[in-house]
Amino acid sequence: MTELLHHDPASHIAAFRADLEMGRPWTEALLAAIAIWDVAEEEIDGREYGYLIGGEAFDWLILAERLLDSVKPSLLPAADVEALLLDERWPQPMTEEAFEQALGASKYRAHLNFIYGVRVEEALQLTVEEEVRKERGNAAFRHDAAHEGDAFQRIYGATRTRLLHDFRVARGRAMLDRISLAELKEFTYWLFKRRVEQQDPARVASDTRRGLQRLNALEELKRRRLRAPASTSAAGAIIDCVAVPVG
Repeated sequence: MTELLHHDPASHIAAFRADLEMGRPWTEALLAAIAIWDVAEEEIDGREYGYLIGGEAFDWLILAERLLDSVKPSLLPAADVEALLLDERWPQPMTEEAFEQALGASKYRAHLNFIYGVRVEEALQLTVEEEVRKERGNAAFRHDAAHEGDAFQRIYGATRTRLLHDFRVARGRAMLDRISLAELKEFTYWLFKRRVEQQDPARVASDTRRGLQRLNALEELKRRRLRAPASTSAAGAIIDCVAVPVG
């Protein structure tokens, strides 16, 4: 996705703020700002913001958080903003078609890359980790590093520790004893790409389907809790089980 480069975001933030001050509905102003955004990543007060993961996967929600945090709270409805950032729930229902039109074709394809490469991959990891727990008779909700390691071994053929080391070597990253949320998303997308490239296509499709089913189940639980329409974060049908080309 070549339009997300390393430009100065100040002009985009200023335009977003001006839209709000002129009375434009905040959701329209936000989507317009997201559509023209051309910054791949930032670091602000020690926090990493990765908007374009692996150069292909667009995390629109973290960008929305960045933009909304950049303006005066008095310009925004606090409850609606919280619902969007925490639950991906818009004040008014938004169809997937409307969301695609608002983002633009390229960013929307990159958004799908994020869904499959990060969200579905996380759901697959969770599914396999729970299988490991059940096999060993452990509590379903207790996190255990050994279970996580075994789940990664089953999915990717190596432990999480080994894979994280390889990822950081490939990216020229420092070998820290912690991982930021931004780096974790990038690592997850790297695992997705590795799985697609190295495994048999039939297994890739099967594992991706398992992850997608789990993600959809989690989305359904969230919708029941919120009693709200489906959010744009939910993935639809499987679409080739590979990263959607962008650019």
